[in-house]
Amino acid sequence: MPATFDDLVALMARLRSPEGCPWDREQTYATLAPMLLEEAYEAFEAVEEAREGRPAELRDELGDLLFQIVFYAQVAGERGDFSIRDVTEAIHSKMVRRHPHVFADAKADDAAEVLRNWEAIKAEEKRAAGKDEAARDSSLLDGVSAKAPALMEAHQLSTKAARVGFDWQRIEDIFAKLHEEIDELREAIKEQAETEEAAQTRVREEIGDVLFAVTNIARHLQVEPEAALKVTNRKFRKRFRYIEEKLKERGRALDAATLDEMEALWQEAKEQ
Repeated sequence: MPATFDDLVALMARLRSPEGCPWDREQTYATLAPMLLEEAYEAFEAVEEAREGRPAELRDELGDLLFQIVFYAQVAGERGDFSIRDVTEAIHSKMVRRHPHVFADAKADDAAEVLRNWEAIKAEEKRAAGKDEAARDSSLLDGVSAKAPALMEAHQLSTKAARVGFDWQRIEDIFAKLHEEIDELREAIKEQAETEEAAQTRVREEIGDVLFAVTNIARHLQVEPEAALKVTNRKFRKRFRYIEEKLKERGRALDAATLDEMEALWQEAKEQ
């Protein structure tokens, strides 16, 4: 019979038992954290594999991520903090509560209204939990982790702000903003040539503004920018690897090849 979720929970308990695995028994909240992040990133990257018709990689990576969640819950249970049942109950209750248009009498005609209601329900949950003062001092953007990759953080920040109406109405307006930021970057580069040290900070800031504008274009087109850049990174790896292999076949060292030679091979890789 196929293994069930309960089988996975039981397996984790066995691994952490005195008769289980010495390595698994040594793990703590802190030691598991890097692995949780790593598995989340690997699942994130596998999404593109699934989009291209290869879902097995995503299936396996989601399993690895689920194992980390069960692992954390087992450690928490041993500490008396919470159990995997508490985890599933908490998320089940939250999803029912935050979807009143499905499980109650509320109305939501489109996704945008769902998201506005979601933020309102979250605020009400804070008030109900006696966090009124904290809620008054908090920001809508507090829910976005500052430890997330910068591109992902930018996407989430602008998404949060857009839910309450702070957004461009047309994508053409964001393109205009992008061109404005590029012009400001050009000016900053000119300043840098004149006053190297003083202008370096402004160049960095202007590059950040350009990237933020591009992130907003991606959001308006319903493209996750981190995933989009990952695709381009993989494409670059593959094409550059083609250059290396072809040069090797010709008995040419990479550092001895000319730019024109490498560019020609790059175009060959693109055609393939």
